[in-house]
Amino acid sequence: MADWLMLLIAATAGSVVSLVGGVYLLYGKRGARTLQRFAVPFAAGALLAAAFLDLLPEALEHGDAAQILLYALIGLVLFFVLERSLSWFHHHHDDEKTTHTAGRRTVSLIVIGDTVHNLIDGMAIGASFLVDPAIGFVTTLAIAAHEIPQEIGDFGLMLSKGMPKRKVLIVNLVSALATIVGAVLVYGFGDSLGISESLLLAVTAGFFIYIASSDIIPTIHAEPKRKAASIQTLVLILGIVIVGVAAQSAHQLIPHEEHATDTHHVE
Repeated sequence: MADWLMLLIAATAGSVVSLVGGVYLLYGKRGARTLQRFAVPFAAGALLAAAFLDLLPEALEHGDAAQILLYALIGLVLFFVLERSLSWFHHHHDDEKTTHTAGRRTVSLIVIGDTVHNLIDGMAIGASFLVDPAIGFVTTLAIAAHEIPQEIGDFGLMLSKGMPKRKVLIVNLVSALATIVGAVLVYGFGDSLGISESLLLAVTAGFFIYIASSDIIPTIHAEPKRKAASIQTLVLILGIVIVGVAAQSAHQLIPHEEHATDTHHVE
Protein backbone atom coordinates (compact mmCIF):
# COMPACT_ATOMS: atom_id res chain seq x y z
CA MET A 1 0.00 0.00 0.00
CA ALA A 2 2.85 2.39 0.81
CA ASP A 3 4.37 1.85 -2.64
CA TRP A 4 0.98 2.46 -4.29
CA LEU A 5 0.65 5.73 -2.39
CA MET A 6 4.14 6.84 -3.42
CA LEU A 7 3.37 5.95 -7.04
CA LEU A 8 0.18 8.01 -7.09
CA ILE A 9 1.85 10.96 -5.36
CA ALA A 10 4.82 10.91 -7.74
CA ALA A 11 2.75 10.48 -10.92
CA THR A 12 0.32 13.22 -9.89
CA ALA A 13 3.09 15.61 -8.82
CA GLY A 14 5.01 14.90 -12.03
CA SER A 15 1.93 15.68 -14.11
CA VAL A 16 1.29 18.94 -12.28
CA VAL A 17 4.91 20.08 -12.34
CA SER A 18 5.16 19.37 -16.07
CA LEU A 19 2.41 21.96 -16.69
CA VAL A 20 4.21 24.75 -14.82
CA GLY A 21 5.89 26.16 -17.92
CA GLY A 22 2.69 26.11 -19.94
CA VAL A 23 0.68 27.78 -17.19
CA TYR A 24 3.35 30.47 -16.90
CA LEU A 25 3.08 31.01 -20.66
CA LEU A 26 -0.68 31.49 -20.27
CA TYR A 27 -0.66 33.89 -17.35
CA GLY A 28 2.91 35.19 -17.00
CA LYS A 29 3.79 38.47 -18.61
CA ARG A 30 7.24 37.54 -19.87
CA GLY A 31 9.93 34.95 -19.57
CA ALA A 32 8.17 31.73 -20.61
CA ARG A 33 10.30 31.37 -23.73
CA THR A 34 13.45 32.05 -21.71
CA LEU A 35 12.36 29.38 -19.24
CA GLN A 36 11.87 26.97 -22.13
CA ARG A 37 15.27 27.85 -23.58
CA PHE A 38 17.11 26.81 -20.44
CA ALA A 39 14.74 24.09 -19.27
CA VAL A 40 15.62 22.15 -22.43
CA PRO A 41 19.29 21.48 -21.57
CA PHE A 42 18.38 20.73 -17.96
CA ALA A 43 15.91 18.14 -19.23
CA ALA A 44 18.61 16.57 -21.41
CA GLY A 45 20.94 16.29 -18.43
CA ALA A 46 18.18 14.90 -16.24
CA LEU A 47 17.24 12.19 -18.74
CA LEU A 48 20.84 11.17 -19.39
CA ALA A 49 21.64 11.04 -15.68
CA ALA A 50 18.56 8.94 -14.94
CA ALA A 51 19.46 6.53 -17.76
CA PHE A 52 23.19 6.14 -17.15
CA LEU A 53 23.46 6.71 -13.41
CA ASP A 54 20.34 4.93 -12.16
CA LEU A 55 18.31 2.85 -14.63
CA LEU A 56 21.12 1.02 -16.45
CA PRO A 57 23.26 0.33 -13.35
CA GLU A 58 20.21 -1.08 -11.59
CA ALA A 59 19.31 -3.18 -14.64
CA LEU A 60 22.84 -4.57 -14.78
CA GLU A 61 22.41 -5.85 -11.23
CA HIS A 62 19.51 -8.01 -12.39
CA GLY A 63 20.62 -9.26 -15.80
CA ASP A 64 23.35 -10.07 -18.28
CA ALA A 65 25.17 -6.98 -19.59
CA ALA A 66 24.82 -7.92 -23.26
CA GLN A 67 21.08 -8.49 -22.88
CA ILE A 68 20.62 -5.26 -20.95
CA LEU A 69 22.32 -3.26 -23.68
CA LEU A 70 20.23 -5.07 -26.30
CA TYR A 71 17.03 -4.16 -24.42
CA ALA A 72 18.16 -0.53 -24.19
CA LEU A 73 18.85 -0.48 -27.93
CA ILE A 74 15.45 -2.05 -28.62
CA GLY A 75 13.82 0.61 -26.43
CA LEU A 76 15.63 3.39 -28.28
CA VAL A 77 14.66 2.06 -31.73
CA LEU A 78 11.11 1.29 -30.59
CA PHE A 79 10.46 4.85 -29.51
CA PHE A 80 12.06 6.16 -32.70
CA VAL A 81 9.64 4.05 -34.76
CA LEU A 82 6.68 5.10 -32.61
CA GLU A 83 7.58 8.76 -32.91
CA ARG A 84 7.92 8.51 -36.67
CA SER A 85 4.66 6.57 -36.98
CA LEU A 86 2.59 8.83 -34.76
CA SER A 87 4.31 12.08 -35.81
CA TRP A 88 4.84 13.18 -32.22
CA PHE A 89 6.45 16.54 -31.73
CA HIS A 90 8.60 17.73 -28.82
CA HIS A 91 8.33 21.48 -29.07
CA HIS A 92 11.52 22.47 -27.31
CA HIS A 93 12.42 25.43 -29.46
CA ASP A 94 10.86 27.74 -31.99
CA ASP A 95 12.63 27.99 -35.31
CA GLU A 96 11.02 28.75 -38.66
CA LYS A 97 10.92 25.13 -39.81
CA THR A 98 9.38 23.87 -36.56
CA THR A 99 6.74 26.58 -36.53
CA HIS A 100 5.83 26.00 -40.18
CA THR A 101 5.55 22.21 -39.73
CA ALA A 102 3.58 22.43 -36.52
CA GLY A 103 1.33 25.05 -38.08
CA ARG A 104 -0.11 22.43 -40.40
CA ARG A 105 -1.25 20.31 -37.50
CA THR A 106 -4.71 20.53 -36.02
CA VAL A 107 -5.29 21.05 -32.33
CA SER A 108 -6.78 17.55 -32.16
CA LEU A 109 -3.56 15.96 -33.43
CA ILE A 110 -1.52 18.00 -30.96
CA VAL A 111 -3.70 16.84 -28.08
CA ILE A 112 -3.70 13.20 -29.21
CA GLY A 113 0.07 13.18 -29.63
CA ASP A 114 0.61 14.81 -26.25
CA THR A 115 -1.79 12.38 -24.55
CA VAL A 116 -0.07 9.33 -26.04
CA HIS A 117 3.28 10.78 -25.01
CA ASN A 118 2.00 11.32 -21.47
CA LEU A 119 0.72 7.74 -21.38
CA ILE A 120 4.17 6.44 -22.35
CA ASP A 121 5.75 8.66 -19.69
CA GLY A 122 3.37 7.19 -17.12
CA MET A 123 4.23 3.66 -18.20
CA ALA A 124 7.91 4.46 -17.67
CA ILE A 125 7.13 5.77 -14.19
CA GLY A 126 5.03 2.71 -13.35
CA ALA A 127 7.74 0.34 -14.62
CA SER A 128 10.36 2.09 -12.50
CA PHE A 129 8.21 2.01 -9.37
CA LEU A 130 7.58 -1.67 -9.98
CA VAL A 131 11.31 -2.25 -9.55
CA ASP A 132 12.05 0.24 -6.77
CA PRO A 133 10.24 3.39 -5.55
CA ALA A 134 13.58 5.22 -5.41
CA ILE A 135 14.09 4.59 -9.12
CA GLY A 136 10.48 5.61 -9.66
CA PHE A 137 11.01 9.02 -8.10
CA VAL A 138 14.19 9.62 -10.12
CA THR A 139 12.35 8.62 -13.30
CA THR A 140 9.49 10.97 -12.42
CA LEU A 141 11.94 13.82 -11.83
CA ALA A 142 13.60 13.27 -15.20
CA ILE A 143 10.26 13.05 -17.03
CA ALA A 144 8.91 16.18 -15.34
CA ALA A 145 12.05 18.09 -16.34
CA HIS A 146 11.57 16.93 -19.92
CA GLU A 147 7.86 17.80 -19.98
CA ILE A 148 8.21 21.42 -18.80
CA PRO A 149 9.71 22.78 -22.05
CA GLN A 150 7.51 20.52 -24.17
CA GLU A 151 4.33 21.76 -22.51
CA ILE A 152 5.37 25.37 -23.17
CA GLY A 153 5.50 24.44 -26.86
CA ASP A 154 2.14 22.67 -26.73
CA PHE A 155 0.46 25.55 -24.92
CA GLY A 156 1.95 28.02 -27.40
CA LEU A 157 0.72 26.05 -30.41
CA MET A 158 -2.81 25.80 -29.05
CA LEU A 159 -2.88 29.52 -28.32
CA SER A 160 -1.64 30.22 -31.85
CA LYS A 161 -4.62 28.22 -33.15
CA GLY A 162 -6.96 30.62 -31.38
CA MET A 163 -7.93 28.33 -28.50
CA PRO A 164 -9.02 30.29 -25.38
CA LYS A 165 -6.62 30.20 -22.42
CA ARG A 166 -9.13 28.45 -20.16
CA LYS A 167 -9.71 25.69 -22.70
CA VAL A 168 -5.97 25.27 -23.29
CA LEU A 169 -5.46 24.74 -19.56
CA ILE A 170 -8.35 22.27 -19.23
CA VAL A 171 -7.30 20.24 -22.28
CA ASN A 172 -3.73 19.94 -21.02
CA LEU A 173 -4.84 19.01 -17.51
CA VAL A 174 -6.98 16.20 -18.92
CA SER A 175 -4.13 15.09 -21.19
CA ALA A 176 -1.77 15.03 -18.20
CA LEU A 177 -4.03 12.48 -16.49
CA ALA A 178 -2.77 9.95 -19.04
CA THR A 179 0.51 9.92 -17.11
CA ILE A 180 -1.27 8.67 -14.00
CA VAL A 181 -3.25 6.12 -16.03
CA GLY A 182 -0.10 4.74 -17.64
CA ALA A 183 1.69 4.51 -14.31
CA VAL A 184 -1.20 2.71 -12.60
CA LEU A 185 -1.71 0.23 -15.46
CA VAL A 186 1.92 -0.88 -15.60
CA TYR A 187 2.36 -0.93 -11.83
CA GLY A 188 -0.91 -2.77 -11.30
CA PHE A 189 -0.44 -5.47 -13.95
CA GLY A 190 3.33 -5.70 -14.26
CA ASP A 191 3.70 -8.31 -11.52
CA SER A 192 1.09 -10.62 -13.03
CA LEU A 193 2.78 -10.43 -16.44
CA GLY A 194 6.08 -11.56 -14.96
CA ILE A 195 8.13 -8.97 -16.88
CA SER A 196 11.78 -8.92 -15.81
CA GLU A 197 13.12 -5.90 -13.96
CA SER A 198 16.09 -5.63 -16.30
CA LEU A 199 13.82 -5.39 -19.35
CA LEU A 200 11.69 -2.64 -17.79
CA LEU A 201 14.67 -0.57 -16.72
CA ALA A 202 16.68 -1.04 -19.92
CA VAL A 203 13.79 -0.15 -22.24
CA THR A 204 13.04 2.94 -20.13
CA ALA A 205 16.71 3.92 -20.29
CA GLY A 206 16.61 3.51 -24.08
CA PHE A 207 13.57 5.81 -24.18
CA PHE A 208 15.40 8.47 -22.14
CA ILE A 209 18.58 8.24 -24.21
CA TYR A 210 16.59 8.55 -27.44
CA ILE A 211 14.67 11.63 -26.29
CA ALA A 212 17.79 13.35 -24.97
CA SER A 213 20.07 12.59 -27.90
CA SER A 214 17.71 12.89 -30.87
CA ASP A 215 15.32 15.58 -29.72
CA ILE A 216 16.80 17.76 -27.01
CA ILE A 217 20.56 17.99 -27.52
CA PRO A 218 20.23 19.01 -31.21
CA THR A 219 18.26 22.08 -30.09
CA ILE A 220 21.22 23.10 -27.95
CA HIS A 221 23.57 22.72 -30.93
CA ALA A 222 21.19 24.91 -32.92
CA GLU A 223 21.62 27.83 -30.51
CA PRO A 224 23.21 30.61 -32.63
CA LYS A 225 24.55 32.69 -29.73
CA ARG A 226 27.79 31.34 -28.30
CA LYS A 227 27.26 32.77 -24.81
CA ALA A 228 23.76 31.30 -24.58
CA ALA A 229 25.04 27.95 -25.88
CA SER A 230 27.74 27.93 -23.19
CA ILE A 231 25.15 28.62 -20.51
CA GLN A 232 22.94 25.84 -21.87
CA THR A 233 25.89 23.45 -21.71
CA LEU A 234 26.44 24.34 -18.06
CA VAL A 235 22.72 23.86 -17.39
CA LEU A 236 22.89 20.41 -19.02
CA ILE A 237 25.76 19.46 -16.72
CA LEU A 238 23.80 20.88 -13.79
CA GLY A 239 20.88 18.64 -14.72
CA ILE A 240 23.19 15.61 -14.70
CA VAL A 241 24.62 16.52 -11.30
CA ILE A 242 21.26 17.26 -9.65
CA VAL A 243 19.55 14.10 -10.87
CA GLY A 244 22.67 12.03 -10.13
CA VAL A 245 22.70 13.28 -6.53
CA ALA A 246 18.94 12.82 -6.29
CA ALA A 247 19.30 9.22 -7.42
CA GLN A 248 21.87 8.44 -4.74
CA SER A 249 19.81 10.19 -2.05
CA ALA A 250 16.57 8.48 -3.10
CA HIS A 251 18.07 5.01 -2.72
CA GLN A 252 19.22 5.89 0.79
CA LEU A 253 16.00 7.52 1.96
CA ILE A 254 13.18 5.54 0.32
CA PRO A 255 12.44 2.00 1.57
CA HIS A 256 12.03 -0.75 -1.00
CA GLU A 257 9.46 -3.54 -0.78
CA GLU A 258 10.28 -6.62 -2.85
CA HIS A 259 7.87 -7.39 -5.71
CA ALA A 260 7.07 -10.56 -7.55
CA THR A 261 9.08 -9.35 -10.52
CA ASP A 262 12.22 -9.95 -8.48
CA THR A 263 11.87 -13.67 -9.26
CA HIS A 264 11.89 -13.05 -12.99
CA HIS A 265 15.41 -11.78 -13.48
CA VAL A 266 17.22 -12.35 -16.70
CA GLU A 267 19.92 -14.96 -16.21
